[in-house]
Amino acid sequence: MLATAEVARDRRSLRRGLLGRDGIDGAIVLERCRWVHTIGMRFELDVAHLDADGRVLRVATMRRHRVGRPVIASCCVIEAQRGAFERWGLHVGDVVEVRASDDDPGVAPAVKPDDAATGDRSRSPGTDGSG
Repeated sequence: MLATAEVARDRRSLRRGLLGRDGIDGAIVLERCRWVHTIGMRFELDVAHLDADGRVLRVATMRRHRVGRPVIASCCVIEAQRGAFERWGLHVGDVVEVRASDDDPGVAPAVKPDDAATGDRSRSPGTDGSG
């Protein structure tokens, strides 16, 4: 799987996350994060908690106006529009690698190494929702 992801590193971008948006193509990576909420969100989210090695510890779909449970072992969270993880085939136990883009260090492709090694890009998200 290959998907474009924004990376929120500073306090301001971590606080804002996806608030005020009508959707997102790709995902956002919230570094140094153990829990998220969808209070004030305009759309439902897929949420994945990752450990320091990038292994997916927990995957959940969150409806709007909810507070998620903290995952203590989590070092970052990936948020995407509901349905994205299913299209991408992202599950608990998968390993996600986040690499900085040469063009913009705040935007990175999130790569699941097992697919990257085989060159499989068939599950990459599209803007038309076809995945």
